Amino acid sequence: MTFDALLKNAAQRLQLAGSPSPRVDAEVLMEFATGRSRTWLYTWGDSECPTWEHARFDALIAARAQGQPVAYLTGEREFWGLPLATSPTTLIPRPDTETLVEAALARASTPTGRLLDLGTGTGAIALAFASEKPDWQVVGVDVRPEAVALAADNARTLNITNATFLVSDWFSALRSSSPSESSPGSPSPGSTFEIIVSNPPYIAADDPHLGQGDVRFEPRSALVAEADGMADLLHLITTAQAFLSPGGWLVLEHGYQQAPSVRQALKLAGYQSVESVQDMGGHERVTLGYLE
Repeated sequence: MTFDALLKNAAQRLQLAGSPSPRVDAEVLMEFATGRSRTWLYTWGDSECPTWEHARFDALIAARAQGQPVAYLTGEREFWGLPLATSPTTLIPRPDTETLVEAALARASTPTGRLLDLGTGTGAIALAFASEKPDWQVVGVDVRPEAVALAADNARTLNITNATFLVSDWFSALRSSSPSESSPGSPSPGSTFEIIVSNPPYIAADDPHLGQGDVRFEPRSALVAEADGMADLLHLITTAQAFLSPGGWLVLEHGYQQAPSVRQALKLAGYQSVESVQDMGGHERVTLGYLE
């Protein structure tokens, strides 16, 4: 079969399987399966597809039709223009989270400073910020060693040298009683940050969206929080105060219906200039405030 025919059939199959972007999925998987660019496929699509490339493409389409995320099948997802390696052990970076990066950059008013990314996963937020602010020190932490290793690999691949990643259950690794207990390259025990950001778990355990789309295959521990999805957000709002520099900002991503609750919690905890920022879909996705 020709490449054009294969793509047409695959897109139809993925549409029937419920993919929200069947043609794009098919093209991305074709690029990955064959090593041919989308431009080549548009130009030479009437060429015959080699048998082994056909077989590999069919296997990827079958997996996608079962619901496997494209980012896990290809092992890569672009975020903030950066190609990031992905893994089933981490969340897939999403365009809406670029709202969090934009909000953090807008508050990075000094030439140098320190930013902490809690629950860094692939390192997407930390690396996006670090790429824009090379004179800032960026620290990303995650409770999962495999996520920390992935984020560090992404930093090396992108040659981003001002980002460090370490294993930490939220702030736990920043509380060492002596420098010798800290990981190499980690912040000193008493360090503080001008900006702390996080995209924590914020989905309620009974949310029906957990049974839909890509989230079915993503790590549940990175998605679900107790107290109707608010537990980790509330924990960070309280705990971050000890790690923020005077005038430091806390910037949090949350669910599209959680903004009023997050604003209230920040105000009750003493944060100033509390506001929410809309994502590309017009939903209040990020809420932030600073401490005097």
